Amino acid sequence: MGSLYRSEEMDYFQVYLQSDSAFACVSELGELGLCEFKDMNPDASSYQRRFVNEVKRTENMDRILRLIEEELTNCDMEIIDSDTNIPAPLPREMTALEARLENYEEEIQGINASLNQLRKTYTEANELRHCLKKVQTLLDGGQRTQALQSISEAQGYSVQIGNGISKEHHEKRDESELKFMAGIMKRSTVVAFERVLWRMCKGNVYMRALDIEDDVSDVFHDPVSKSAFVLFFSGEQLRKIVQKICDSFRARICPCPERATERAEMLVSITGRLEDMKNVILKTQDMHFKKLMEASQSHKEWFIQVLKLKAIFHTLNCFNVDVTQKCLIGECWIPKVDVPRVQEALRRGTEISQTSVPSILQRMETCAMPPTYHRTNKFTQGFQNIVDSYGIAAYREVNPAPWTIITFPFLFAVMFGDSGHGIIMLLAALSFVIFEKKLEAAKIKDEIFQTFFGGRYVVLLMGFFSIYTGLIYNDFYSKSINIFGSSWKNPYNHSILYDMMEKQEQSTSNLMLQLPPEYAYDSENGPYPFGLDPIWNVANNKLNFMNPMKMKTSIILGISQMVFGVFLSLMNYIHFRSPIDIIFVFIPQLLFLCCIFVYLCVQVIIKWIFFYSLKDGQSTTIFGQQYEGTHCAPSLLIGLINMLMFKSRHVGFIDTTIHHEAQYKGYEACYLQLWYPGQDIAEKVLVIIAVICIPIMLLVKPFWQRFQASRGHHVGGHGHGGGGEDEEFNFGDAFVYQAIHTIEFALGCISHTASYLRLWALSLAHAQLSEVLWTMVLHMGFTVSGWGGLIAQYFIFWAFSILSVSILILMEGLSAFLHALRLHWVEFQSKFYGGTGVQFEPFSFNKIIRVAEGLEN
Repeated sequence: MGSLYRSEEMDYFQVYLQSDSAFACVSELGELGLCEFKDMNPDASSYQRRFVNEVKRTENMDRILRLIEEELTNCDMEIIDSDTNIPAPLPREMTALEARLENYEEEIQGINASLNQLRKTYTEANELRHCLKKVQTLLDGGQRTQALQSISEAQGYSVQIGNGISKEHHEKRDESELKFMAGIMKRSTVVAFERVLWRMCKGNVYMRALDIEDDVSDVFHDPVSKSAFVLFFSGEQLRKIVQKICDSFRARICPCPERATERAEMLVSITGRLEDMKNVILKTQDMHFKKLMEASQSHKEWFIQVLKLKAIFHTLNCFNVDVTQKCLIGECWIPKVDVPRVQEALRRGTEISQTSVPSILQRMETCAMPPTYHRTNKFTQGFQNIVDSYGIAAYREVNPAPWTIITFPFLFAVMFGDSGHGIIMLLAALSFVIFEKKLEAAKIKDEIFQTFFGGRYVVLLMGFFSIYTGLIYNDFYSKSINIFGSSWKNPYNHSILYDMMEKQEQSTSNLMLQLPPEYAYDSENGPYPFGLDPIWNVANNKLNFMNPMKMKTSIILGISQMVFGVFLSLMNYIHFRSPIDIIFVFIPQLLFLCCIFVYLCVQVIIKWIFFYSLKDGQSTTIFGQQYEGTHCAPSLLIGLINMLMFKSRHVGFIDTTIHHEAQYKGYEACYLQLWYPGQDIAEKVLVIIAVICIPIMLLVKPFWQRFQASRGHHVGGHGHGGGGEDEEFNFGDAFVYQAIHTIEFALGCISHTASYLRLWALSLAHAQLSEVLWTMVLHMGFTVSGWGGLIAQYFIFWAFSILSVSILILMEGLSAFLHALRLHWVEFQSKFYGGTGVQFEPFSFNKIIRVAEGLEN
């Protein structure tokens, strides 16, 4: 399993780089992605670093790239994807790249400024053209005469008071005395504008408006609904009021000559200007498009180059500079097996920079805890992420990921347990796996998609194991599949069945047949070859059989996983050479678990094997005790309670104190009695051993550490794992730490065993929900006959499918996933896993690019 079992061995190095070759060397190390640099100037601000000017230049280039990307987005243009394996430009090439980007910025901003000015000028001219057309239409329609009549009528009945309007005479006037004003405004404000105009001017202003059908900004594809209006009035005072109202509604007043010939000449002139402006705008837009097209083809390459430049200078800022200003000194963590590759990368960097002084990589001793680095691939990465979400493994600590690959999807499937739903889950994950290259190339940034795609192999195994456990439960969409033929038979002959049916017809009670195992079970052919016998799917006592079976299976699986976790702690103690932990922690923990919980599991298995059903009047001998049937099968739960309470019980199931064997009779509560020779003594010994283990776990280790410290020996930290600076031993801290872990383990064995019952509970919930959907939804379609039933079944099937996917696969699947996560994080990993390490975060261009693209966190 390589470094997946334990993290890679790490070495701490000091790096000496010549100033001229530092950039190229760091660039090569970034391509390699195997060095985690330490910041040698933690107290220095970003403005006190040596390469602060270079960082500012890269940030300016990054700003220009964002501006170009925004322009491309506004124009609905896509950035052409390119290979991410683009080398970082050398410092002498950085100036050319910077100048090129600044040139693009200047040109694009200049074109945008020209387009904005052209937009404004063209829009104003186009609005004037429309206004002249509409005004001519209104004047040709006799609107001036109607305006004169309307204003005269309003003046004949109005009394002008205030607002600066003097009293006018009421005699009729010539049309030549009327003035008019024309303009353009938004169509949505016309009604409000007309209402305000009427109230403010007391009807002395006549208004007519016409909607402009075509777009006034057609060249720019920026549709705005507007209307042209004409206002007729007389007098200078009214003109000032109308002007203020137009300004408040942001209406644009257009210059409109009084004479028709002048208006016609202006319209011809404006139309010509618009055609010329349109040609200029189209050419400018074409130039803008070509510039953006050029930028879209190179944007990805520039983006990667600038990103690498910024990363290199940020990394160089972590180095110290020697007094001669000719050498950069840095420190970094490197995986031990990859040191030759790092040295080769430094050699390549020196050659690229064309310097004669080689870079130096010198191993150093340090007390700092090394970072944790597990090599993973696309299959194991998802499971490693599950473990790392709880906590990073301490340096060289046993990694739970290799076992999580199997145990996580298996425990999930124990709770999910339906072959039909497992097939859907398997196919969904399989589609991700088959098309993974296309999906990776698509670079979908959606967080939910990335979650499912990143865990595609986890979901794949979850679906596979769900099919397996579904076959064990013989559960396929809540129904059983009879592949091999049931091992149960009908013990009743036809005449008896006919009589029972006749009696049932005469009575109101339901007919119910019992299949006693001693008569109905076909012992000659043996049990159902694989999984659960399909007869249980139609049995009324199905839950009475399934619940104990699943409950006891959950206990066995849980205790097995906890015992395995304790054995993994032994691997840690052996690796970190801690005999005190092996003798006084591991062995007491194992004995505590075995004396109570493993003993319980052994009893469960023995009860399954030996305590079977017998025919009436038949008896047999089990472990030297006479056994008369299932009513005497031992109760393990009450037996465990009696064991811990040292309660005295009778030996065997039959009272043999009577002298005559013919008068022997079974105890009233025979299932509570001792069922194998020496059980009373054996259980007392087991309980005593378990109790003794607790003070051993609590007291021995801290007192041993105190004894070692008194002799001047170095005493390790409380936990296991990498290094750490030497600290003065404190007996109080050590005792409290050990007390917490002892109490946590002792109580945890009980609570964690109960916690594994969720395997049974969620399996039961999933099976019952599946049966409800089948009975209450899909089965309804089977009850409708004829063509109506076919149509009904079509729609009912879709409802059943949607509910199955949304509730049973997504919601129940998420629930089972979270419970499986809890069982691994708490119940399993608490036995051996500290999770107090530090993640190895190397300087890697690949990682930086994926984070910048939103493909990783």
